[in-house]
Amino acid sequence: MLTFVKNYWRLMPDISLSHLLLRIPLALIFIQQGLAKMPFDPAGGEAFGIPALVWFVVVFGEIAAGVGLLVAALATLPQIRDRQVVAVLGDMLTRFCGITMCCIATGVIWTVIKPEDFLAFVTTDYMHVSLWAGGLYFALRGNWAVAVNKK
Repeated sequence: MLTFVKNYWRLMPDISLSHLLLRIPLALIFIQQGLAKMPFDPAGGEAFGIPALVWFVVVFGEIAAGVGLLVAALATLPQIRDRQVVAVLGDMLTRFCGITMCCIATGVIWTVIKPEDFLAFVTTDYMHVSLWAGGLYFALRGNWAVAVNKK
């Protein structure tokens, strides 16, 4: 039985670009949310009680985090991921964009949604929970899962 399990894992294909199935939709949602707030108008943030500077960071942070997550995916391509500098820069960009996504999603949850019950919020607002969890995944995981063969 142990031999079967070892052979099973060895026969499983390594689908190193599977992270794109999460990365692309998450990035596109953030880019779309940021572009929906364009052209930048400080009055948009005033509706939520957010100062103009914070609203500016939110609008351009959403766009930049989405674009950055897509650009960092280039560092995972098989042709260039073995170059250490590219791998490290791609990993750093992925983690930074993930942290940015978590911060923006947390801000939306606290300032706009203002949930009274954590469990009710988690079970009913799957969209914001998913955006936050996706950002957290990339903040914690980065590109190292596919960019560098760590041994």
